Amino acid sequence: MKILSIDPAAPEAGDLGAAVDALRAGGLVAFPTETVYGLGANALDPAAVARIFAAKGRPEYNPIIVHAANTEAARELTSEWPLAAARLADAFWPGPLTLILPKAPHVLDALTAGLPNVALRVPAHPVAQALLAAAGLPLAAPSANRSTEVSPTTAEHVVRSLGEAVDVVVDGGPCPVGIESTVVSLASATPTILRPGSITQDDISAVIGVVLMAEGEKERPGAALPSPGQMDRHYAPRAELRLIDPERSGLVALLEAVPGLDAYLPVRIDGRTYDEKTAVLAYSSAEYPGARVVRMPQEAAGYATNLYAMLHELDAQGYQRILVERVPDEPEWAGVRDRLQRASQGSA
Repeated sequence: MKILSIDPAAPEAGDLGAAVDALRAGGLVAFPTETVYGLGANALDPAAVARIFAAKGRPEYNPIIVHAANTEAARELTSEWPLAAARLADAFWPGPLTLILPKAPHVLDALTAGLPNVALRVPAHPVAQALLAAAGLPLAAPSANRSTEVSPTTAEHVVRSLGEAVDVVVDGGPCPVGIESTVVSLASATPTILRPGSITQDDISAVIGVVLMAEGEKERPGAALPSPGQMDRHYAPRAELRLIDPERSGLVALLEAVPGLDAYLPVRIDGRTYDEKTAVLAYSSAEYPGARVVRMPQEAAGYATNLYAMLHELDAQGYQRILVERVPDEPEWAGVRDRLQRASQGSA
């Protein structure tokens, strides 16, 4: 594995030579986007795309977003470019918005899970922009981590998750947005958000009018997913993650409100000592005696930027349980709520 340290404020194409060479040779290159680090490969090379699935342990029924250098390059991967796509691209590209559109005939079925639509994005991160321009290729690039695990927001996270499975890691510093892009399907009669993100339903409807928010459907084993980010359990740390409703009236009220929670808190109650491997991501001012309490930002964008980095940190420090206070049920928090809900699936 080669690691390239690149100044995110002023990336130079010459500094990306090893990454470009690897991509053109069918290799895997991890690189920063404004959302999370992507695991990039030549989207037009079947063998290279197959390496992505193998490195991540990603099921074939989970499609992959293709990153393009600009709107014109993205349009070449579609068979239709409706007015809604043009308006959204003008408004939000480059940026953390993925559009699902009917695919061009030359787009690989492996990228779309065999479905007729392809997920496309033009990333805004300067390093991603420089890499796409230098390579002259569309890049298939899901998050650069093992499937279902927490997405990486630093190069260190990539190395820890994928190791030698990656040929080149482009280290452009931490990702500023911190959660994956909003995904909007334009392949049906009414535009529909399949995965919420930092660009909200209100943001999108202000540009194209009515847009629906897809209701969460249960994953069907082996069935092709319409979009990345649709697996029931996803974005999950190694530690057990459990969502809780905070109680400001003290620990006793909290234990009464959440049956079984006493097994998660490292405190002494009625002579019993609980283990000391519990952390709490707190949005409120509630107290959790004995646990490590991390006070998270009060606004959605700041919370999102810090979320994955903190989950990675707690995993690295050996915490066994992470309790996360539920965040506000407001439009700007939809992306964070989605990630936390999926990360908690399968937890007790």
